[in-house]
Amino acid sequence: MRKHLNNITGSLFKNSVAVEKDKDGSNNPDPHAGQEDENTERGNWSSKREYMLSMIGYAVGLGNVWRFPYLAYKHGGGAFLIPYTIMLAVAGIPLFFMESSFGQFCSQGPINVWKAVPILQGVGITMMLASTLMAIYYNVIIAYSIYYFFASFQYPLPWSVTNCNSTALNVTAENQTCQNEISAGQSLSEKYWDEVALQRTSSMNETGPIVWHLALCLLLAWILVGAALFKGIKSSGKVVYFTATFPYLVLFALLIRGVTLPGAKDGIDFYIGSKSNLTKLADAEVWKDAATQIFFSLSIAWGGLTALSSYNKFNNNCYQDSIIVCVTNCGTSIFAGFAIFSILGHMAHVYQKPVSEVANEGFGLSFIAYPDAISRIPISPLWSILFFFMLITLGLDSQFAGIEVITTCFQDAYPKILKSKRGLVTTAVCIVLFLLGLPCVTGAGIYWVNLIDTFCAGWILLVIGLLEVLGLSVLYGGNRFIKDIEMMIGAKSSLFWLWWRACWFFITPVVLSIILVWSLYTFTAPTYASIPYPDWGISLGWCMIAFCLMWIPILAIWKVYKASGSPWQRIKAACSPTEDWGPYLECHRGERYCMRDGTDPNISVISNKVTTRL
Repeated sequence: MRKHLNNITGSLFKNSVAVEKDKDGSNNPDPHAGQEDENTERGNWSSKREYMLSMIGYAVGLGNVWRFPYLAYKHGGGAFLIPYTIMLAVAGIPLFFMESSFGQFCSQGPINVWKAVPILQGVGITMMLASTLMAIYYNVIIAYSIYYFFASFQYPLPWSVTNCNSTALNVTAENQTCQNEISAGQSLSEKYWDEVALQRTSSMNETGPIVWHLALCLLLAWILVGAALFKGIKSSGKVVYFTATFPYLVLFALLIRGVTLPGAKDGIDFYIGSKSNLTKLADAEVWKDAATQIFFSLSIAWGGLTALSSYNKFNNNCYQDSIIVCVTNCGTSIFAGFAIFSILGHMAHVYQKPVSEVANEGFGLSFIAYPDAISRIPISPLWSILFFFMLITLGLDSQFAGIEVITTCFQDAYPKILKSKRGLVTTAVCIVLFLLGLPCVTGAGIYWVNLIDTFCAGWILLVIGLLEVLGLSVLYGGNRFIKDIEMMIGAKSSLFWLWWRACWFFITPVVLSIILVWSLYTFTAPTYASIPYPDWGISLGWCMIAFCLMWIPILAIWKVYKASGSPWQRIKAACSPTEDWGPYLECHRGERYCMRDGTDPNISVISNKVTTRL
């Protein structure tokens, strides 16, 4: 009798799932081909193309332009690609694949996904807080780019002229009078950056007034972000068609222009050419920098990958997407290096200096060295406009995902209340973060930006990444996680999973642990422009780290306390998935996620559907 009942209920379950799949369109070979959302409560991407452009835009950011080229020439040129590629394979792609598939499987944001391992739910809160701090200072960098963009609409460019003996002179290769007077100090572009754009004070102790032109640019940046995200992924997915593709057009144009300039060959040689130094591979710092660059350039552990992937349809091929996005991101870094260093080589030719003396990383490259180089080529305002507009679009793409992390966490926490108020939530978040960012546009603002970037975009992410891979591979179970992925993309051979098991169980945690320990061991107090930070500033940086990370042990203790039974049973319960963990839609849950109380799976699966269909 029981066997007969199981056969009947099993058939009913299969038929009900088939009906659901036909209704949702999820049996279509292209899971994004349908126009209607599969998940009507949370929504889905309008098309696969919008998701891919959003992921590429999130991963490809300012670091691809101002950090990777510098690290490449610093660590042996072309030789740096060897550790860079290895770290991409053993740390970058495995973590990227893990995060994106994790969010897609349960269609939840960075906090709710940890229903899989409740004791680690604090990791999700840490992700959201890290993204919040990043959003505050990252939009200030976009504001810098907006200011330079508007300043580029004049000829000559304002950072190419100065007053010497009350006479405005345009500094060119032929006229070095004014440049000789300041050669022992700052360059013209550096003086413009410090004294005009930033109006920088002498130290962090001296706050100074709000720099109003930067405050207005910051307001404009937040208006752009708020407008693009007002309807969530439905509106941002349309914006990325432009913001994710335009930077490639500019980089290509800059490369074509750069290689035609005198001295471009010297710049490319310094970057990745004949001066490659394989002996650098014996230096541990090279491997550490390669791993760090891969980890940060792919935007791992911020929560954005999980948030963006949570809006995918269940059967989307997240494995294929991860490979495409990671390879595109790293290819963009390499390509950007050629465009950047061809023009820096020309600047070295003009100044009659080695490329190593004109190339910097970070702010020095984007707002000092490169603008200076652009000012020395024909039609300089046009190239300056294109360059800074490219920086704006690169920054906005990454900022979209950062804000999406915050709003998704709120939406998942209060789905019924905020379901129809996405625009209001986005507006409120943008207003609050704009106000929190105002200290970063004072005279001491650059010190705040550099401080947050140094402390909050480093160790926090390494800790998150390490706990993430250990939590899913050890506590949740790597084999269980692989079965979850196969529910989405189909069964794969054991040989296919061999590499991913090796990475998730051993290689990736070891690499992240080494990077974390090495970074802490080699820590030196940050400076900006050789100006040391005050003790209270350093203490504040550590406090920001503590504020983000403290939720991990707090939530872990709370989850154990709320569980019942003996101490060991409490810990075990806190490490086990909650009852409602699994795919968001019932039609995707299958027998593995229907009931966990020991009752017959066939009966429990159809319990709700039978009553409605009979």
